Amino acid sequence: MSDHINLVKLCVGVDSFDELNAYIEAAPKGLRGHTTRMWPKQEDKLLKGGSLYWVIKGTIQARQKIVGLEEVIGEDGVRRCRIQLAAPLIRTQNALRRPFQGWRYLKPEDAPADLPQGRENEPDLPPELAQALAEIGVI
Repeated sequence: MSDHINLVKLCVGVDSFDELNAYIEAAPKGLRGHTTRMWPKQEDKLLKGGSLYWVIKGTIQARQKIVGLEEVIGEDGVRRCRIQLAAPLIRTQNALRRPFQGWRYLKPEDAPADLPQGRENEPDLPPELAQALAEIGVI
């Protein structure tokens, strides 16, 4: 049994792995991350090798290593959690995921595998095709 846990999050407003990757690469190094209202209760497990898996157009397509959690106080005075993420963005095998609010924990055994060496630079399939293939278990 693994001693770490992952998170999964919808990537709203992004249509492809390449679009998310361009956004990440353009961000200043110290600002790579995601801010959320909820502080993960399983912080220790997240920091023992956990990743944030990104759901793009209904399918987990990528992940980033979680490198830290930082307290951020918003302009409204509310405490938030900034999930600090490493580059690069890592392509994973596609895995269907229904819409949900916020983030969810994702056990290592339930997380999709990284794409094999040499396949990580393949172009994205059209979202409808990727979803149909994932539904029948091809990808």
